[in-house]
Amino acid sequence: MFPYRIGFGYDVHQLVEGRPLIIGGIRIEHNKGALGHSDADVLLHAICDAFLGAAGLKDIGHHFPDTSTDYKDIDSRVLVEKTMKLIGADGWKVGNIDCTVALQKPRIAGFIDEMVLQIQQLTASEEGTVSVKATTTEHLGFTGREEGIQAWAVVLLYR
Repeated sequence: MFPYRIGFGYDVHQLVEGRPLIIGGIRIEHNKGALGHSDADVLLHAICDAFLGAAGLKDIGHHFPDTSTDYKDIDSRVLVEKTMKLIGADGWKVGNIDCTVALQKPRIAGFIDEMVLQIQQLTASEEGTVSVKATTTEHLGFTGREEGIQAWAVVLLYR
């Protein structure tokens, strides 16, 4: 078995009024938030999927189904903690995490350092091994129309 594994994660959520906007474990004041069964933290969900994929442990929906009341309105930081236990039990450690969040508004550049710190703490990652980037879609598609938010994550695991 290879001592390294790469995982890729993607998540998307609709943006609606009346919901909090939580990205990377950080609450951001905005008139819209992400709609979902949990707190709909698109970034942490993409990270969980990347970890689970790298470890060959299926996906976030398999482990934390949106049909279960156990995960209704759950803080996605708890899902990351549970994911870390799953991959840790299989002997995997985090090499690095690289993520991108796409949304038109609000601008989140001022929150990125806080998101990175939160993700480092949740995943027991070393300083300098977590990268979070933000982009818009230049007003194109559902993201550009401010109807949704997307996130991509790539992780490297090692034994």
